[in-house]
Formats: sequence, structure tokens, C-alpha cells
Amino acid sequence: MEVTLFFLRWIHFLAGVTWIGILYYFNFVQTPFFAETEAGVRTGAIQKLVPRALWWFRWAAMFTFLAGILIYIMEMGRRGGGGQFYSSTYGVAISVGGLIGTMMFLNVWLVIWPKQQIVIASANQVAGGGQALPAAAGAGRRAALTSRTNVVFSIPMLFFMGAAGHYTSLVGQSSNRGLFWLLVIIILAALEYNSLVGTQGATKKPLDSVSGALWSGFILSAVFYVLALGLLS
Repeated sequence: MEVTLFFLRWIHFLAGVTWIGILYYFNFVQTPFFAETEAGVRTGAIQKLVPRALWWFRWAAMFTFLAGILIYIMEMGRRGGGGQFYSSTYGVAISVGGLIGTMMFLNVWLVIWPKQQIVIASANQVAGGGQALPAAAGAGRRAALTSRTNVVFSIPMLFFMGAAGHYTSLVGQSSNRGLFWLLVIIILAALEYNSLVGTQGATKKPLDSVSGALWSGFILSAVFYVLALGLLS
């Protein structure tokens, strides 16, 4: 089991670095570049660069998720089953990180990738002398909002993944775990809903800039951290 867990973690780390690295590339580098460059350059990049990046992006997400699920199941069994697992810092922290990571994975495969396919098809059509697809603008906006939401999610996700093995005093003997999980789920659901419904408004503004997404991620991490200290320690 030790050898199996090591290799699963290795795959999880390798794929995760690839996935999150490309997520940050899309949001910190490519999106600002597209906003400043000429339409022809942007169309060419969408045709030739974006599909390649999205291939690595979505399959890295898949391997990260699958390796993570296997590690989670094996660790639960190794640490005494559900009751003991969920009363430990490792179990709580890895479950928070895993829940956020699962939401990010679903965003990649169910929202970002399908919407980007529409954007790519539209760019190909324009390059061939046709008209842009009417749905392309809306699809691009939805993909952008969801991708920025994944940036927000990535910060607390990485915090709690790290805390699972390196912050053993985070969880004590408190009996408020139910309230903790209720608040975490409500907050995550509200942020996910914000990314999936509507395209404009005050709640979308933090997602329209790199700094806004980063600050939102750090604030979300702080909120979850305070909840953990107040309800679990």
C-alpha cells in the first residue's frame, strides 16, 4: 500500500501541477494578452494554440481527479474508516480540499471545455470567411467566469490539501463539524452559482480581473480557515 500510495501521489502532484499551471496561464497570461492583441492574432491563437492547451488542461484535470479519488479511498481505509477519518485533521482538511478540487474538475469538463469548443468552432468559421457563431460570445463569457472561479477555488483548495499533512492542530475535538460543513457547502455553492448564472453584475466584477480573482481566493481561504479554527478546534 505504501508503494501504491507513493506512485498515486506522484501522479496526483504531476498532473495537478500541469492542470493548475495551465489554469493560471489561461487567466494570468492568455486572457490579458487576448484583450490587448489584434483580432487576427487572437483568432489564429484560438485556432492553433488554445486547443493544444485545452487538451493538456482537461486531461491533467482528469488524471489529478482520478489519482486523488484513489488516494482518498485508500487513506480512509488506512486511517480507520469513516468515523475516525472524518474526526482527524487529515480527514477534514483533505475532504475540504478534495471537495473544492472535484468542483474545479467538473467545471473543466462540464463547463469550460464545452464552452470553449463553441469559441474554437466560431474562430475556425471566421478564419474560413464565414460569420462568427451567435453563441460564441456568451460561451466565451461563461467559460471565462468559470475559469476565474476555478482560480478562486484553487487557493483554498491548495491550502487545505497542504494542511492535511502539515497542520495537524487545525482540527480538535469540537462537535461542530456539521455546522462547519454546512457553511462550507453553502459558500461554495453560492460561488459556483455565481459563475454559472448570469454574465454581468456586482458579484461578477471580482472575476473580471486577475487581482480580483486572487484576492477573492485569499479571502475565501481566510473565511474557511476562520471557520475551521472557530468550529473545529
